Amino acid sequence: MTQTVTRLFDTYADAKSAVAELESLGIPHGDLSLVANNADGAHGDHEGVDDHGDVTRGTSTGAVLGGAGGLLAGLGLLAIPGLGPIVAAGWLAATAAGAGIGALGGAATGSIVGALKNAGHTEEEAHVYSEGVRRGGTLVSARVPDDLAPQAEAVLARHNAVDAATRGSAYRQDGWSSFDETAPAYTHDQVIAERSRYGTATEHVPTSTSSF
Repeated sequence: MTQTVTRLFDTYADAKSAVAELESLGIPHGDLSLVANNADGAHGDHEGVDDHGDVTRGTSTGAVLGGAGGLLAGLGLLAIPGLGPIVAAGWLAATAAGAGIGALGGAATGSIVGALKNAGHTEEEAHVYSEGVRRGGTLVSARVPDDLAPQAEAVLARHNAVDAATRGSAYRQDGWSSFDETAPAYTHDQVIAERSRYGTATEHVPTSTSSF
């Protein structure tokens, strides 16, 4: 049996390190996924990618991100309703964007919340994780055998993963109730302001090349 282990990260750097360690455990690239906010353009130019951007047609940005290998070498630019511009690689983004770009087993949902729920996450987790990406975070997800799940969870925890319950509570204190894919995506300035709440406002700074 397998299960899906997913965590939100406030910084792309932490998420990237977590992915590298998950790969070192022997988890196949096909069972890993990363979805990162790109509202500030730190991972490349999103011009021409609409809200239903196809991950298979998105511009590959893996080489730009510090010559990344493994899963990260396949990062592409796209947009998913409610999240706005993102970079992503792996099965989760494909499922969220629709069956036409690689969702497996007819499980396509057409939404990030639906994709997370289909992967086995609770309604609460799915909404908090989706909102976290919308507000500037990075989501890492791994499909692992049951006996490997504790190790995968430990890896994600070591790299400063966000606790979904705690973050959901913080969101609700500001009047948030659930992720709304019809709501406007966060702007560059809104993402920077949101990151500043958690001490990560300097994480994504637009430049001609990225050091991530």
